[in-house]
Amino acid sequence: MRRYETIFIIDPDLSEEGRAPLFERLKDLFLQHNGLLVVADEWGARKLAYEIKKKARGYYVRLDYCGTGTLVNEIERFFRIDDRALKYMTVLLEKDVDIESVKEEMARTEAEKVKTEQSHEAEKVQTEQSHEAEKVQTEQSDESDAIHDNESTADTMPSDAPENEAVEDETTSSASNAEEIIK
Repeated sequence: MRRYETIFIIDPDLSEEGRAPLFERLKDLFLQHNGLLVVADEWGARKLAYEIKKKARGYYVRLDYCGTGTLVNEIERFFRIDDRALKYMTVLLEKDVDIESVKEEMARTEAEKVKTEQSHEAEKVQTEQSHEAEKVQTEQSDESDAIHDNESTADTMPSDAPENEAVEDETTSSASNAEEIIK
């Protein structure tokens, strides 16, 4: 078996539902011709270097697979017939490939992908927790500042009751003294 890479461009105006039958047909071709699809990498819609069939953009897809020349011929025949495909190109990557090593490579890639997703998920959870802790800390700080402000306001504001009583006492005693002097 040989290892190939096919990059093709399809009509960018196709919806997800419009692309699905195209991908299903390609999967059927791999099954019919005993091929092994290693990676189907969708690059998405991108600007074309030049217009193709009056389209300025195209939806790029890269297929990495193992198979024989008949599989490549069938894939390219399918792209020539199907109007949804704007362009395609197939390149031979390896002449003689060991299927077991390719399957191990696929398993390693999948394991790395899962590990990366888990680490991203852990980072996301950690970030959320730190934001929550900062939020709680900010709320506590705000409450502490409010309590401190209330205490300092109470310390700086004079208490009216005791001073007023003292003033009243002095005024009353002064009036009493004045009355005694007059008598």
